[in-house]
This record gives sequence, C-alpha cells and structure tokens, in this order.
Amino acid sequence: MGWKDINWHKVERYVFKLQKRIYAASLRGDVRQARKLQKTLMRSWCNKVLAVRKVTTDNRGKKTAGVDGVTKKYDKVGQARKGAFISSCWLRYIDQGLLKPPFAD
Repeated sequence: MGWKDINWHKVERYVFKLQKRIYAASLRGDVRQARKLQKTLMRSWCNKVLAVRKVTTDNRGKKTAGVDGVTKKYDKVGQARKGAFISSCWLRYIDQGLLKPPFAD
C-alpha cells in the first residue's frame, strides 16, 4: 500500500473513535479499559501513519508553531554576538521582563 493509496478519512475516523472511547472510559472511571485502549491506540498502524502525516505535511516549515503555539525566534543581541537560538520559553520570560537577556550590557 502506497502513501497515496491510504484512505485518510477512514484513518482519521478510526483514531478519533479510539480517542473518544478512551475519553468515555476515563469519565466512567474505568482505568483498566482506558489504559487498554491507550495501548491499542499507541500500537495501531492508523495512529502511526497519521502522526507521520501530521509531522511531514501539516507542520512543514520553520515558521510553523509547535505544540506550545510559539515559533522559535532569534534574540537580537545573541544573534549579533553568537548567532545562537534562544528557545521560545526564554523569549517569553524576556518579553515579560522576568529575565534579563543573555549577553545584555
């Protein structure tokens, strides 16, 4: 089976249904069933293929935000001195004034 032959609607529906069943089991307090369904989801071919598709097609480009919703940015001072990346977490602290930027005079 080729990448283009996959019925993506069917794959997404299967994964979503499993996720719904996990949620319903956790609401009921059925920990054993929820854990069993989680294992099934983690080992399913549909989930693996869908994850690869999301990473390769939906999240293309360095300007696409990650799970935290923030893209990485260059720090002006650090870029001038070392050209180093500053993670989005540190940039948030710097923007809020909670942290002094590295290499700041």
